[in-house]
Amino acid sequence: MNFDLSEEQEMLQETVRQFLENECPPTTLREIFDGDTGFEPSLWKGLVEMGVAGLHLPEEHGGAGLEILDLAVVAEVLGYMAAPGPFLGHALAGLALAEGGSEEQKKKWLPRLATGDALGTVAIGEADGGWLPHQWSVAGGEALTGTKKNVLFGEHADLVVVGTAGGGLSLVERDAPGLEWKPTEGADRTRRLCELTLSKTPAEALPQGETAAARLRDVALVLLAADAFGGSSRLVEMSVEYAKTREQFGVTIGHFQALKHQLANMAVEVEPSRGLYWYAAHALDHVQDEAERTAAVAKAHITDRYMQIARDAVEAHGGIGFTWECDVQIWFKRAMFDRAFLGNPAMHRERAAQMAGW
Repeated sequence: MNFDLSEEQEMLQETVRQFLENECPPTTLREIFDGDTGFEPSLWKGLVEMGVAGLHLPEEHGGAGLEILDLAVVAEVLGYMAAPGPFLGHALAGLALAEGGSEEQKKKWLPRLATGDALGTVAIGEADGGWLPHQWSVAGGEALTGTKKNVLFGEHADLVVVGTAGGGLSLVERDAPGLEWKPTEGADRTRRLCELTLSKTPAEALPQGETAAARLRDVALVLLAADAFGGSSRLVEMSVEYAKTREQFGVTIGHFQALKHQLANMAVEVEPSRGLYWYAAHALDHVQDEAERTAAVAKAHITDRYMQIARDAVEAHGGIGFTWECDVQIWFKRAMFDRAFLGNPAMHRERAAQMAGW
């Protein structure tokens, strides 16, 4: 049995990586990170043209019809490059429609989401910190009233999938009356957040919203885990490279035994978690009985490791590691986002333990 990625998946990763290396080098990444919106249309357009926006969407609606693992390996590369943009929210909005929408809703929106003609996002975070479907409080119906926190790139979205009380999902269009956006200042400036206020805002419920909401939750956890794995890997590489070039007392700091051990420990923490997110993504399409638990475990473990690797990378970079001028801070803040978004590791470990019957 082959436990590795296919040639097509490796090629997909390499294609996305090469594109980002060319179009979003460190100087460009820094400009977007320091900018006002965190959104670069040309960068997103390039990813869309490669098919990233519709990888997981059905072929009959303009997508590639691939599996969640294919989407996750792209998320790994985006995390590795700390790529700014609306990938996560857009991917989840398309998934929600594909899994829970009516045929009419699918025909109207999925082709536009796949081609990037429309940008989607999801509004599932609650004001009290709740993330999970059973915690959603906005009452469903033909008109929605309430507040949603931490919505990814909400001001740019043409379509918002809103989590409603009872674990349902509803669609709200960009120009719907009673919809207001308020930008939220977050640490991770590669993925900008907004607060969404709904006041008797017209909405369309997804017929299979409750089923789609559970899958949306699990896919989101796996994509965050994949992003965290990619970011962790990059921080290890950055720290090793710095150790090879930074000199102290007449030699490169990579000669010092304490730093050698620290770098080795970082690598050992990261690499084994690759299979954890691979299997969690695979389970979402092929091992349904284990999908929810493995998604929770992957998110909890890998985002926790990412945060620790980020701390270690700051230390490995010494006096410049914590400064705004050092690029490590971009990945550090991305680690903060991955760890917190959709709930912290402790919450998902508890969920996993309950599902395992501990």
